[in-house]
Amino acid sequence: MAKLRHLAIAAKDPDAMADFYMKAFDFKLVRTSDGPLAYGHHISDGTIDLAILRFKTDQIGKGMDYTGLHHFGILVEDLDEAQKVALSFGGKHYMDQDNPDRTGGFEVKLYGPEGVLFDVAEHPWTGSEALPAAVKEAAD
Repeated sequence: MAKLRHLAIAAKDPDAMADFYMKAFDFKLVRTSDGPLAYGHHISDGTIDLAILRFKTDQIGKGMDYTGLHHFGILVEDLDEAQKVALSFGGKHYMDQDNPDRTGGFEVKLYGPEGVLFDVAEHPWTGSEALPAAVKEAAD
């Protein structure tokens, strides 16, 4: 079963915003990044990765001044199958991760209904909880 494990907020000042959530809610800093898509911090409550980012490209068509919820990420068991199913229901492919060795982040980005951007990955985001292990059914 797929699980929500990542939320991304577009922020003008990711340093100040991450500091606020870490102090106010005792979230932990799990990673700081400055890549081609965004600069910012990943903080976590141990279950979900909350990315607070200043984006370098307009991925969602709201302009570079947009702040607020940007996208979410879904952790799946089988990336290819999940992407195939999402596309079959009208999802649109946006981009793939350009570094196949990178784990702890998205592997593919898709647009869903009304153009909402979301990530799909087989690997948990840094600081987020993995999928539950499959449990064998009890013997009869």
